[in-house]
Amino acid sequence: MPSVSPPQIFSRRRRIAGLRRALVRQSQRDAARYLIAEMVEDVLDRLEFMRLAPKRVLVIGDWTGTLALSLNGSGVMIAERDVASLDEEQPIPDGPFDLIVSLSSLDRVNDLPGALLHIRNALSDEGIFIGSLIAAGSLANLRRAMIAAEPDRPAARMHPLVDNRAASALLQRALFKRQVVDGRTLSVSYSSLDRLVSDLRDQGLANVLAKPGPALGKAALERARQAFLSTADEHDRVLEDFEILTLTSWKN
Repeated sequence: MPSVSPPQIFSRRRRIAGLRRALVRQSQRDAARYLIAEMVEDVLDRLEFMRLAPKRVLVIGDWTGTLALSLNGSGVMIAERDVASLDEEQPIPDGPFDLIVSLSSLDRVNDLPGALLHIRNALSDEGIFIGSLIAAGSLANLRRAMIAAEPDRPAARMHPLVDNRAASALLQRALFKRQVVDGRTLSVSYSSLDRLVSDLRDQGLANVLAKPGPALGKAALERARQAFLSTADEHDRVLEDFEILTLTSWKN
């Protein structure tokens, strides 16, 4: 039977362009980077807890370079790849690796099962994969604001996200022998919808849908702003949650 291509939900071209703009924005002193910083710290904690001493490591998606810098030393060979130089939906070159880490990279690929299989194939026999991604349940206030902006016919503006159960099933489908999937919540307060959107752009997390909706008109944007602030606390700040999934899997 002929193979069936996965649906094209995301635009790789738009994703790369957004990340390149984010790198430019990161030159600003107050640019947001709390999501990638939290993911890096979590991975380092896990590696210390597991007492891993990998010799060949591939880091995908850490545009800060912090994780590679922290791991560098003790004879560790570090390879770094960003989404502009590595297509996760294609075989990964230069393997095998003892450890592959992917940070906020796999939640916006069209063929996620294929990407996970390529990661597994690039691991050594005792290799480990650790991946962190933004998961279902994130940005509830932003989602509500987008619906309020266009109540009659809302356009697609938010990405579909993976939940815990789906992540476990995907790892099994990619033939990993052991899987651990756990989630945590990072809560951040915002003074406005515009500040949240700016933070997302700083971190390369803007809309990269293959068929994005048109730009919001002035009236729709104002409805979105008001809806976002409707849950503000006594300090006029809105608490937004980012649900982060971490996938830890062994090849064998």
